[in-house]
Amino acid sequence: MSQDVTKAGVIGWPIDHSLSPRIFDYWLKNYGIKGLYKAYAVNDISLSKVLSSMREKGLTGLNITVPYKQTVIKYVDQLSSCARKIGAVNTVTLQENGLLFGDNTDGFGFIENIKQNYNGINAFTGVSIVIGAGGAARSIVASLVSVGVKKIYIINRTRGNAEKLAKDIGGPISVMDWSERHVSLADATFVVNTTTLGMNGKPPLDLRLDLLPKNALVNDIVYAPIETRLLKNSKIRGNPTVDGIGMLLHQARPGFTTWFGEEPIVTEDLRNHVLAKKGD
Repeated sequence: MSQDVTKAGVIGWPIDHSLSPRIFDYWLKNYGIKGLYKAYAVNDISLSKVLSSMREKGLTGLNITVPYKQTVIKYVDQLSSCARKIGAVNTVTLQENGLLFGDNTDGFGFIENIKQNYNGINAFTGVSIVIGAGGAARSIVASLVSVGVKKIYIINRTRGNAEKLAKDIGGPISVMDWSERHVSLADATFVVNTTTLGMNGKPPLDLRLDLLPKNALVNDIVYAPIETRLLKNSKIRGNPTVDGIGMLLHQARPGFTTWFGEEPIVTEDLRNHVLAKKGD
């Protein structure tokens, strides 16, 4: 491969499920960019070596997927304020000075997905209900705080994890018990499921929607299936909904811009292209 070809990729273990190559290959072809983006299966033993040899391998950047979003922090030289607050990295860039810069674009992808796919009253002006307190919830809660949501309630099966998230992120965040998840919806303008509940092969999310206002937006970051039971039930009762595939598409934009020099857009054609070979 010629040296003038920009190379980047995604690392994880396993990696066959990743849809990132499909996203990046689409953009490279669409914008006529001479570039290469590959998926690399990297285990615990080789993680450090892969990162330290990025220049040697000619890699400009790497996306990080499970299970290394937290682990990779100790191998980068600099962190964005966002990655530091969230405690996770999904994008590593080799800078001209040779230092590795770690960033987290998951929250950006989350917000951009909502902005692109939701018309009507601003879902972020009132009360947001976040279900879950894992890695995805951390980036989502941080992004909700950053756009000025006035009140955020975190509801998680393990209350202690929700309380730690609230303390780490800071802002207008309160924690509610799992048993309160149904009644918590009464004043919501926005509800997001950040857990794997509802994903193919996982139990469904047990959430009664009786008290949810009809104009409240419902989002599920799960995209396999693309329409979870939560989204289906919300749609049936008349609530606006946004599915999770857009978050994946939008979170890839900053890395592509930095590495390949073109600011890509997320289109319906890209969405259909990725969904045609959905692996997660």
